[in-house]
Amino acid sequence: MSSIAKANIGVSSVSTETKTANDRHICPHERTPRAMSGSFASRSQSKGGGSGLDADVTVSMDSDGAYRVGVRLPDVAGTASGSTSSSFSGQCTPRKGVNHSLAEMPTRFDGVKFSTGGADRVSPDKPDQLSGSYSESYGGVTETLSWSLRRCGGALRLVKFKLEDMRFPNWEDWQEIKEQTGTTDGNIVRFTAVVANDSGEEKPATVKFKDLDADQKAGGTSEAVLDEITVDVPPGEEREVTFKWDSSGYAWYDDGRPRITQRIRAELTDGGKKAGEETRNLKVAPKPLVLVHGLWSNWKAWESWQGILSGAHSSNWKAFPVGQHAQFGRMRTGDEVGNLGPTNTIAQNAGELERYIKYAQRERNAWHIDLVAHSMGGLISRRYIHAAMPTYPDGKPQVQHLVMLGTPNMGSRCADLISLPLEAAGRSMEALRELRPSVVAQFNAAHTNRKGVEFSILAGNPLPAICYMYSPNDGVVTVPSAFWAIADRAQQSLLHTDMANEAGFKSFVKSRVALGPGKQSPEGQLAALEALASKGGSPSTRTPAKDSTSSEPPKLDFTKIVKLSPGQTIEIPFDVPDADNFGLTYVAPPKVGATVVDEGGAVQGTNPPGTPSAQQIFRSIFVGNPISKAKWTLMLENEDEEEREVVVSGWSNAK
Repeated sequence: MSSIAKANIGVSSVSTETKTANDRHICPHERTPRAMSGSFASRSQSKGGGSGLDADVTVSMDSDGAYRVGVRLPDVAGTASGSTSSSFSGQCTPRKGVNHSLAEMPTRFDGVKFSTGGADRVSPDKPDQLSGSYSESYGGVTETLSWSLRRCGGALRLVKFKLEDMRFPNWEDWQEIKEQTGTTDGNIVRFTAVVANDSGEEKPATVKFKDLDADQKAGGTSEAVLDEITVDVPPGEEREVTFKWDSSGYAWYDDGRPRITQRIRAELTDGGKKAGEETRNLKVAPKPLVLVHGLWSNWKAWESWQGILSGAHSSNWKAFPVGQHAQFGRMRTGDEVGNLGPTNTIAQNAGELERYIKYAQRERNAWHIDLVAHSMGGLISRRYIHAAMPTYPDGKPQVQHLVMLGTPNMGSRCADLISLPLEAAGRSMEALRELRPSVVAQFNAAHTNRKGVEFSILAGNPLPAICYMYSPNDGVVTVPSAFWAIADRAQQSLLHTDMANEAGFKSFVKSRVALGPGKQSPEGQLAALEALASKGGSPSTRTPAKDSTSSEPPKLDFTKIVKLSPGQTIEIPFDVPDADNFGLTYVAPPKVGATVVDEGGAVQGTNPPGTPSAQQIFRSIFVGNPISKAKWTLMLENEDEEEREVVVSGWSNAK
């Protein structure tokens, strides 16, 4: 393809030559030689040019998209001038230098022909535009050809299409999105198309912003119009067309499959005919998943979750276990089973959670996150949402979803059984005390604002009786206590300590956080971009479930706090009453075991050290049949290499 172009040409050439001669000579009437020198310089200059000259531009293209660009410039008229000069020093007879100037003379510059090497290729995203630069060097001279060409069309053209999101934590601080990094699910993305009007009259320009991957079916290719905007563009000017798009859900398809990249297109039409288009690839990463551990635990409870998330979506789905990087926030809930030292309160741990959420948002430039909380971590998360969660101008809650696993939303009778003896000994452990049903009842009365956050709860039900509770439970929490007033609820045969693993993720968590655009709740969709405050909203609730136990503390048959040396076994006699059933609950590290023997020497129950059951945070031995008043024996053995402390409570007549 060859086109006639108009060229503005300017040529300038300057050449300078300098020679120097040096000698030594004895002048007449002198005895010593003197230095003599002469300097000679010549300078020539040529210049020329012209405006609006006819020139040829050629573009040749191969079938595979490779192309060459060539230009041929015409001869141009100019002038040539020059000068010579000389100077002398040291001659026996002084000699005067001379300067001569040559008047300008007409001259002519030959035309130039230059073409690229053919290595450039057409961009699939911009088939109507060619741009680039090519250089060749020879004889100490470098020639460079740069080009920016577009296919001839109508009066309107699409100059630029860019995608931006806001830099957290500064609302309206827009930054252009890099294709390799993308944005995060839930962020507002601003599409900007720049339209130019090359005609001599005002023209209406219509821009359609399209999602080219709208088909929810695997391998589907259908597209959807996200918005269509028309603006008037004055002659010879440009106008920006902007559209703010809510990316909520676009990391996923509605069936839970990961959606890695979006193709977003800006399509310009002029009088109903397409005048240009540009397509951008947009990666949308899932919202960061902030993971909140529970009682007697730490961030390592979630250590496997980054691999779980990467396998479910990609390496762009990031896990943020609270405390992994302690400088950004660390909750203190006892760290590990058997640690009976001081802890933070729920309110203090919620403050640490707040710091860690901000860290996750900064790391991922994410305005919205999801929370997954195990056990007491659910209460800590509820406290954060009620007391500290901020609102944003987009009308959506900062936390889209709180997914709780085995959270004692009405407290745990196990906390009563272990906290009461500690409190009686003047050694209250706040994280444990705040899980007592009477204390959680006060917590629930004070923490009622969910701020539009969706709550979900998974309860475990494999055990029939534990901790003075005759309700299905997970070893710590009964099903009714977990369910509380949460509408989205489920129960599975999982022990308390087994919920924060891959099975819990696959069976419950993923389906609540991997939500495509069509699965977003009203609170998760863009409410009003121009709104100045969060709209709040009421989450789905149910009438609180009824637990089989009241918030009144149980009557304990006996309690004991003992320390065991490494390798030590001790026997503790205790009285059992006439009762329909009997149970013993204790807290100890996994390498401490317990056995209950009746007065006849028969083993009524055992919980050996180092077994899977020894990994539970509250361990119980339960005798479900009626018993008579007698003297029984509790044997405790410590297989650990460190001294360990054990807290034991006995109870009977569980209902």
